Amino acid sequence: MATQNNFCAFHLAFLLVFALTAAFIPAGASSPSTKTVEFNVKPGGVVHTFSEGIGEYECSFTYASQGGTNEQWLMSVGLSDDNTLFSCSVWRPQGKSYLFFTQFKAELKGTKIEFANAFSQTAAGGQGDVPLKLEEFTIGESTVTHTEGKFSAQLSKLTAIGRTRHVEL
Repeated sequence: MATQNNFCAFHLAFLLVFALTAAFIPAGASSPSTKTVEFNVKPGGVVHTFSEGIGEYECSFTYASQGGTNEQWLMSVGLSDDNTLFSCSVWRPQGKSYLFFTQFKAELKGTKIEFANAFSQTAAGGQGDVPLKLEEFTIGESTVTHTEGKFSAQLSKLTAIGRTRHVEL
């Protein structure tokens, strides 16, 4: 439990720094260290991949889902000012997804994952984030994947933070 609380504290601290950095960027200015893009999650049982990156670092979200129609999702990627942390968040901004995911995988290329979490529901309409059970997903060195036979098919948000292999000279 202490490890999970440490991960949460690390995640919240990183997001706070991220939000404060973004707050000081003038409107209309682009930041090379953060990027948020919209994409459609498509049902039909076919495996799809959506990727976004900054510099040499990339986040890829691969999934297959069933039921319903296309849903609008967002992917945000960010690189810390000192180039040591790369983050990726994929989520449905309307809250709970109505699709049933048969599989998912997020991969952070060029990093080693230090924190990751997945949620069946995101904060929207007065509701809070609802995390998946820890046994529903597996965190690897550079990937976060569903756990076969344990994943409940509900996914609305996935967040991962990786340490880059950036070395100061």
